[in-house]
Amino acid sequence: MSEWHELVTGLVSDQAGEWDRTGLLPREVVAELAGKGLLCPQVPTDYGGLAFTAAAAGEFTAHVGSLCGSLRSLMTSQGMAAWTVQRFGNEEQRAAYLSRLTSGETAGVAFSEPAAGSDLAAMTTRIETDGDTVVVDGHKVWVTGAAYADLLVVFGRYAGGAAAVLVPANAPGVRVERVPDPLGCRAAGHADVWLESVRLPADSLLGAGLPLSFVVTSVLSHGRLSVAWGCVGILRACLAATARHASTREQFGRRLADHQLVARHLAELLVAEQAATRVCEHASRCWDANTPELVSAAILAKHLAAGNAASSAAAAVQVLGSAGARDGGVVARAYRDAKLMEIIEGSSEICQLALAEQALANWS
Repeated sequence: MSEWHELVTGLVSDQAGEWDRTGLLPREVVAELAGKGLLCPQVPTDYGGLAFTAAAAGEFTAHVGSLCGSLRSLMTSQGMAAWTVQRFGNEEQRAAYLSRLTSGETAGVAFSEPAAGSDLAAMTTRIETDGDTVVVDGHKVWVTGAAYADLLVVFGRYAGGAAAVLVPANAPGVRVERVPDPLGCRAAGHADVWLESVRLPADSLLGAGLPLSFVVTSVLSHGRLSVAWGCVGILRACLAATARHASTREQFGRRLADHQLVARHLAELLVAEQAATRVCEHASRCWDANTPELVSAAILAKHLAAGNAASSAAAAVQVLGSAGARDGGVVARAYRDAKLMEIIEGSSEICQLALAEQALANWS
C-alpha cells in the first residue's frame, strides 16, 4: 500500500458511515486531500500535480471508493474539472487554474439541466461574450461537489457550438442549493446551481465554439473511467464484508460460507470484481496510450463496473441479512451508491446504445 493509500485510510478510518448519515464530509479532510493534489492526481507536476498514470490514478480511486463513495465522488468531480482545464485551456489558463486545483481548492462540474440529462444536446445554458467579459445564464442540477466547491466548471452553448466557463462559486449571480437526501453518495455535496447574468473575465472561457459532442465526450470519458474504478472499490468493499461475514457467521451448525447458495454469492462477487478490474485496467491503458478506442473502452468499463457493483451490492446485503441493512453500514452504503453509479456520467441505457453502435461498426 502506497503512502497515499495509507493517508486516505487514516483520514477516513471508521467515519464513512457517520459521514453518510449526516450527509457531510469534514472540511478538513477535503482540504487535506485537495492540498496534496490527491483529488486530481493525474495533473502533471508542472502544475503542482502528482502525474499519476491513468492506471495508478484508477487503483487509488478504487481504494478511496472502497472506503467512502462520497469522497471518491469528489475525486471524480475534481479530476473532470482538472482535465477540462488541461484539455481545453491555453498555457496561461493551465498554469493559473491547475495549480489552484492541486493546492487546496475544489471544483464541481456542471453538465446536467432540468431538461438535459442524458440528452445534453438539449442544454440551454448560455455563455456569451460581452466586450472583455463573458456572461453566463442557466440552471444546472445534480452538480457533484458543488456544496464544497470553490470553482464551478459550467458547460453551455457558445457561438454556435459549446464552451466551458470557470465560475467562482461565490461570484455574484451564482446560487448553490444542496440536493436534499440524495439516494447515494450522500455526503458528496450534490447541489443544484443557478447562474443569473454571471459576469466573468474573458480568460474564464475554455474550448470556445467547439462542437458540443466533442467537448462533452472528452470530459465524460475521464469521468466514466473514474466512476468505473470507483465501482471496483465498491465491489472490493462488498467482497471483503461478505467474505468476513460468511466465514464467521454460523447458521444450522455451519458457517454461512459452507452453504452452497451463499458460496455461489461469494463466487459471483469475486468474478464481478475481477471482471470490472480487468476492463478498467484496459481502459486505463487506452487512456495512457491515447488510443482511438479510448472513448468506447471508458464506456464499456463504466457500464460493466457499475452494473456489477449494483448487482453485487444487492447480493452482499442478501448475505449479510439484517447486519447488512443498517443505515450507514458498508454494504448498505454500497447498495445505494452503486445504484447511483448506473445513472451518473451516462446511464446504463445510454452506455448500451453507444456499445451497440460499436458492435455494429466492428462486427456487422
